[in-house]
Amino acid sequence: MHTEKKENLPLIDKLGMITLFSSIGLAAIMTIWAVYLDSFLHNASYVGFLTAFFIIIGSLSYIFFIPIIEKKNKVKLYLTILFLFTISYILFGLFSNLYAVIILGIITSILASLGITCLGIIVRDKTRDSSVSKNEGIIFTSRNIAFLLGPIIAGFIANKYGMANVFFFAAIAMFISLILFKLMNIQDNRVKKRVDKNSIKVFIDFFKKRERTLSYFTSGGITFWWALIYTYIPIYILNNDLGKEVIGYFLAAMTIPLILTEYSFGKLAGKIGFKKIFVLGYLIIGFFTILAFFFSNIYIVLALLILASFGAGMLEPTTEAYFFDTITKEQRDKFYGPYNTTINLNAFMGRVFAAILLLFLPFKFIFILFGITMFLFAIVSSKTKDIIESKKKYS
Repeated sequence: MHTEKKENLPLIDKLGMITLFSSIGLAAIMTIWAVYLDSFLHNASYVGFLTAFFIIIGSLSYIFFIPIIEKKNKVKLYLTILFLFTISYILFGLFSNLYAVIILGIITSILASLGITCLGIIVRDKTRDSSVSKNEGIIFTSRNIAFLLGPIIAGFIANKYGMANVFFFAAIAMFISLILFKLMNIQDNRVKKRVDKNSIKVFIDFFKKRERTLSYFTSGGITFWWALIYTYIPIYILNNDLGKEVIGYFLAAMTIPLILTEYSFGKLAGKIGFKKIFVLGYLIIGFFTILAFFFSNIYIVLALLILASFGAGMLEPTTEAYFFDTITKEQRDKFYGPYNTTINLNAFMGRVFAAILLLFLPFKFIFILFGITMFLFAIVSSKTKDIIESKKKYS
């Protein structure tokens, strides 16, 4: 037992380091993505619809690439994904044609789905049953440190050198992650010989158990809310005559509550169960988001959204850990892809619902939309089972 602990903890730290660098690149792109697309489309609603289209592509990838996830070595596949991300970001920086951007957006949407699935399975495979929420907290903390640094760097580069250079920076970050992952020599020997070729059937089978269905909808709410933060708030900041660097500062500030709380809430969920943390997290987000509706001062609005992210810190590391606690080891490759479609489904709905609302109502009503939706997710999450990981045996 002691030997296993020695092996697992350093490996999770290694995966956390890899996540740090790849997420810095991703965070840099997400900081400018909406503004970058708006430079082509010149309409916040159109930006919402185009990003929703990319999300549909990613969702289909989660489902139809299930056989590849089951059959391929996850480590080798993830190395390939990091390499292709590096090339794609370089091409983004070189091209200024809308059609080229759309094609690259489709490619990176597919890569993102495959990358999330591969890394998530690798992390879970290297984690004991009693430590899932804690180790998810480590990974998400690494990710959020990246989302603290990435937006600041991206805001500075975009403001001083232009948005194209943000893509070149992201390519460098991805390449560093690729080199580190290769040097760390992480092994994956769990490859299925028989795969599920009927991806649609696998997706339908996923929802045949109540706990898997509840985990799917509970996990999706936080992604719905991030659609507000990463798609519409950057445009809101620019429309209030603030510079691109303010977008970077704001998105960086959004991660501070996450960095401070995610590891602790991950550990706490393992000890006391998930349900209370889920419900409280969504209530906190909903309360502060609706409160933002009543203020016109942009700095107060941004401050309220930063406070709301304390609720996000309760949800990010725990919702995925809860999902893994509802399935067996043999079901990970099969069901993790379908589960991850909740990310894209809710990101899609968050962007499209807001895009439709903005066609008819002033921008501030977007806060009512997202706030009320968070309260609905709180109700859904209250139906989940209180799984307590600390009572499980090691495996």
